Amino acid sequence: MRIVQIIDSLEVGGAEKMAINYANALSKRVDFSGLVATRAEGHLKSQLDDSVSYLFLKKTKTLDFAAASRLKKYCKMNKVDFLQPHSSSYFIALLVKIIYPKIQIIWHDHNGLSEFISTQKSLVLKIASFFFKGIIVVNFKLKNWAEKELNCKKVVYLPNFTNEVSTVKAETVLKGVEGKRILCLANLRDQKNHFLLLNIAEKLKETQPDWTFHLVGKDFEDEYSKQISELILNKGLEQTVFIYGSKNDVVPIINQCEIAILTSKSEGLPVALIEYGLYKKPVVSTNVGEIPLIIKNGLNGFIVGVNEQDAFCESLLKLIKEEALRTQLGNVLYQTIVENHSEEGVMTKYLNWIKGL
Repeated sequence: MRIVQIIDSLEVGGAEKMAINYANALSKRVDFSGLVATRAEGHLKSQLDDSVSYLFLKKTKTLDFAAASRLKKYCKMNKVDFLQPHSSSYFIALLVKIIYPKIQIIWHDHNGLSEFISTQKSLVLKIASFFFKGIIVVNFKLKNWAEKELNCKKVVYLPNFTNEVSTVKAETVLKGVEGKRILCLANLRDQKNHFLLLNIAEKLKETQPDWTFHLVGKDFEDEYSKQISELILNKGLEQTVFIYGSKNDVVPIINQCEIAILTSKSEGLPVALIEYGLYKKPVVSTNVGEIPLIIKNGLNGFIVGVNEQDAFCESLLKLIKEEALRTQLGNVLYQTIVENHSEEGVMTKYLNWIKGL
């Protein structure tokens, strides 16, 4: 079996990390594993195993037939059976399918807001789905949506996974007091709801002024980002909330923090949550997407409703005041992740599914 992952960029993000994870995991299990970045490279490129074939397409526009031709040539040369485009990168795979019908497409949908995409994009996706051999989704809500709205009936739910192997050199030194840091690993976009985080930080500062919040994820330098920066100033949180942008040394960053949080108002299954658990961090998260399938309130973390600021603060305070509770919840979450979101388990299901297509 010969499989190639396709992703728009290799900047740090959930879909991007999963494309890397699949390419690396498959390189140990199939005859050929490749990864194609279409528009941009990025920090995650360094995490690709040497055993993975890599191509940067340098795609410059949506209808880039030259890029599609280069990808077709790559597929023919390496006798590729399956293209596995992640999220919006399905379109380049569709172009290749049109000029090279032999190739099979498996679309991997990570987008927790797929059911809310624009009518125009939805129409293109629905047409493209006629050409999909199968669809992988990261939560059951997306599975129901794909089965109902798209024209490919072979839809499978496969949870995101990660592994403990990390050769990335530590570069980032977090600000704030050691032992009193709270991490939010999420790109700066509306879905991640950093406004809730800032309200929580403002309230927590009243009683726990030494505890700080650390926002790690891509800064798109857009209106949302601008509003976050302005609110930090307006709320007087310059020494409480710190923004770092996209970082490659995620594991060393996680290990510098005591508590990890997610304030999202919409999610699939965030890779960040799996990484938090793998490094035994106690978590407070909003109740969205597939997160409640992982976090059991009070057992391996705390989970609260979307925008429930008071409940979120209350859970954070419990963790701040009880170090033993932090250790206990982190250890149980680690066991949850190892048992249900390991590379081995997901890869077995994945390969069995593909063989049955």
